[in-house]
Amino acid sequence: MEELRRLLTLLADAHGVSGYESEVSALVAEELRPFVDEVSVDLMGNVIGTRKGEGPTVMIAAHMDEIGFMVKYIDEQGFLRFVPLGGWFDQMVLGLRVMVHTPNGRIPGVVGSKPPHIMDAEDRKKVVKIKDMFIDVGATSADDARALGVEIGAPVTVDRSMVSLANGLVTGKSFDDRAGVVMMISAMQRLKDKDVKATVHAVGTVQEEVGLKGARTSAYGLDLDAALISEVTIPGDHPGVTKDERHVEIGKGPVFTIADADGRGVLVPRTIVDWLKRSADAASIPYQLDVGSGGTTDATAIHLTKTGVPSGVVSVATRYIHSPIEVLSLADLDLGAELLAQAILSAHEHL
Repeated sequence: MEELRRLLTLLADAHGVSGYESEVSALVAEELRPFVDEVSVDLMGNVIGTRKGEGPTVMIAAHMDEIGFMVKYIDEQGFLRFVPLGGWFDQMVLGLRVMVHTPNGRIPGVVGSKPPHIMDAEDRKKVVKIKDMFIDVGATSADDARALGVEIGAPVTVDRSMVSLANGLVTGKSFDDRAGVVMMISAMQRLKDKDVKATVHAVGTVQEEVGLKGARTSAYGLDLDAALISEVTIPGDHPGVTKDERHVEIGKGPVFTIADADGRGVLVPRTIVDWLKRSADAASIPYQLDVGSGGTTDATAIHLTKTGVPSGVVSVATRYIHSPIEVLSLADLDLGAELLAQAILSAHEHL
């Protein structure tokens, strides 16, 4: 469990918005290297760690990018206007402390807006939109901001570190999907001295949050018999959510997707669901099943690659995703990693 905590702290606290994942990808390559035969980075920036076998070829994919922002304009007073990279709920953004990434290094800043004290009564009732927010790095002018290294197109990430909550829960930024990356790496760790028949490609993908882009290109370059996507998913175990909306809970084990986005994303083949169930049952790992109406995962792109790749999704229930305060259970993370490892060990029996 301490190794999982170390990995999650290392990766969740790292910074890498879509298209700028190099800090994270370097860490992923370093952590995978002892457990695979070779590590490569493709032209898109996907990290591919390959362990060779004589059985079926399986991809474990987890995206490395986090949601963030990008500077689009520097005004005369030195305040930075920005656009979101990935899916933000506007009211989660105001008041964030952020890091602006420049050639001179990271510059701390805060997200501000017009104070409510001088808004009229009607405006105070409304959610402030991202288009009406700005980043304050302390610059006194546009020239001053540029002297600090800020330029149009500078990526911006949330400035937040992982901390522990009660009962084995942790909170931090970018668990979506650094938790999935941790499950993938941990699964490869557990397979190190095992008799693995399958060839396994452990892939840290890029630009998932802006269109599943790295999944599409990395899968195209591999000859796959199946893919397992290591992800997070939304639970319904907190106020404001009903069981019929989300029955998945933290602390009840990994989640197997049956379908997402009402089937517009991935409809997981019965063979993949049975493979995951039997792997879990054989290792006495509890699991939950999920039919989702919301977003999709890298599976949506991977399963449509070439002539098709049978794909499944193994997720950890994570509260408040796409926010700076995501919450998950380390015990769930541990069970998810063990399930991935067990599935790989039995892949030759099912594929």
